[in-house]
Amino acid sequence: MDLSFLVSLYVTDQHSAVSRQRVLIAPSLWLTALHRAEWAHAIAQHVFRGELSAREANQMHQQIEQDQSNGIWMPADIPEDAFDTCEDLGRRYGPKLGVRTLDSLHVATALELKAERFWTFDDRQQKLAKIVGQQIL
Repeated sequence: MDLSFLVSLYVTDQHSAVSRQRVLIAPSLWLTALHRAEWAHAIAQHVFRGELSAREANQMHQQIEQDQSNGIWMPADIPEDAFDTCEDLGRRYGPKLGVRTLDSLHVATALELKAERFWTFDDRQQKLAKIVGQQIL
């Protein structure tokens, strides 16, 4: 899972219905430090652009914490090998797909955690994940 999927669960957008349906079929989902860092910045950007109020942003932060307490999100460390895998993906597929570091790091983390599927609404990540054998729903 990448940030586009995570944000669509909490901030209503064109992907929210799909992301919310997918979560229903998953017993629980990993939430890494990378997700949490990107989440904080994404919500801050929504406030900066005037799409969310500070109060709404605070409610969303509280909701994701509550969901983690309820077991929807499983804390997971980024595997140490994910950075080597990320580098390899960048060298092999960066020139063809234009993937950026965070695109490759999300996919590499999913590979190293042995994720069964990879959820994203980002075209580059979707292409990369598919090429390396991740199931995209």
